[in-house]
Amino acid sequence: MLIFAGGAGGGGRWRISEWKDIPEELLLRILSLVDDRTVVVASGVCHGWRDAISWGLTHLSLSWCKKNMNNLVLSLFPNFKKLQVLILRQDTPQLQDNAVETIASYCHNLQEVDLSKSFKLTDHSLYALAHGCPDITKLNISGCSAFSDTALAYLSGFCRKLKFLNLCGCVNAATDWALKAIGFNCNQLQSLNLGWCDQVGDEGVKSLAYGCPDLRALDLCGCLLITDESVIALANNCLHLRSLDLYYCQNITDRAMYSLAQSRVKNKHGTWESPKNKYEDEGLTNLNISQCTALTPPAVQALCDSFPALHTCPGRHSLIISGCLNLTSVHCACAVQAHRAASMLPHLAH
Repeated sequence: MLIFAGGAGGGGRWRISEWKDIPEELLLRILSLVDDRTVVVASGVCHGWRDAISWGLTHLSLSWCKKNMNNLVLSLFPNFKKLQVLILRQDTPQLQDNAVETIASYCHNLQEVDLSKSFKLTDHSLYALAHGCPDITKLNISGCSAFSDTALAYLSGFCRKLKFLNLCGCVNAATDWALKAIGFNCNQLQSLNLGWCDQVGDEGVKSLAYGCPDLRALDLCGCLLITDESVIALANNCLHLRSLDLYYCQNITDRAMYSLAQSRVKNKHGTWESPKNKYEDEGLTNLNISQCTALTPPAVQALCDSFPALHTCPGRHSLIISGCLNLTSVHCACAVQAHRAASMLPHLAH
């Protein structure tokens, strides 16, 4: 028998003779102190633990599971009905559509889902999530190369609260047609990773720029089809854009850089002028233009001058220009100041 002191000053006592007598709040407190593997084990101990988990567990990761993740999901998730965050990232593909369909059937409160590297999943999984989990705000399906653009567009029509979407490597899903649907349906989107989605072109990116004005981070690395038109649309419409990755986008020219620099001037007289939005005054804070070999120093320097948070100095590389040997003369504001200070030292010595 377990006896716990309770009440004011420890005057009362709880008598607990079996696990089922422990209040669910206390069981959940115990579960909060252990790792997810232990939580899974506890779910199979007795009804008390299982009920506590079903009633209060909101975050779960099964990324530690190296084998039989699919069967584990099928057996557990009818009891995990309150989950809000679910991490199913895999080193080797294990999940199949029936597992995701089970999740979508029971976990209707899900807000964050990570299914990255689930190579075995097909469109059936996206259809299931669309119907069962409409409140998803963060979805990572990077590397899920079997998804189609039809299923992704369908998902966007139901999961309209999406703010963070990782489609890196989803070469069949991330097309201009799907991006048009996302731009139309998901106007709260803030972060989108389209890395190495080689079917993405200007029409898709422009649809995002017009439909997702709150976009703050966009990864377009390896999107070889995009041109200046994409960047110009982003500069003119996504006034909160902070991070832009254009690695290996070799059709980008000075015109795109000048457009970004000019957007800074426009925004100074608009959104960023308000004290309420003073924290946004830095504008672009990260830009990757590595291997964009058509760019010239004057255009990139103009951009650097417009956005002081872009750094080329050691230890603060937020403007990445590797592979662009013609841009070695571009320097950020603090690097210029350091050079001036160094040049003044001989004069001060005299």
